[in-house]
Amino acid sequence: QVQLVESGGGLVQAGGSLRLSCAASGSIFSIGVMGWYRQAPEKQRELVAIITGGGTTNYGDSVKGRCTISRDNAKNTVYLQMNSLRPEDTAVYYCNAHIQKREYGPWYSFWGQGTQVTVSS
Repeated sequence: QVQLVESGGGLVQAGGSLRLSCAASGSIFSIGVMGWYRQAPEKQRELVAIITGGGTTNYGDSVKGRCTISRDNAKNTVYLQMNSLRPEDTAVYYCNAHIQKREYGPWYSFWGQGTQVTVSS
């Protein structure tokens, strides 16, 4: 079994910062792309940022210049540093990882349970 456990969400004032973490554990042979997505009430889930195993990153337009994604491959952990937060950043943030459970096995997409980020004005 594979688990993704997120932490670091909370309530912050506009202009503030938060750092989210997501640790993958369980039956893991290899981890490919890891990323963060978010979903606000009555809105579709959207990309925040993704990072490949080699460190290539891509960001959603709404967070470019304000967020930095990074990962520690030794710890199977991905981070999201969010700065200059705005009320419109309020959402549940979900971690995602593409994981191979065994050598030459298929890749599966796993999701964390989500962590709430609330930005007050």
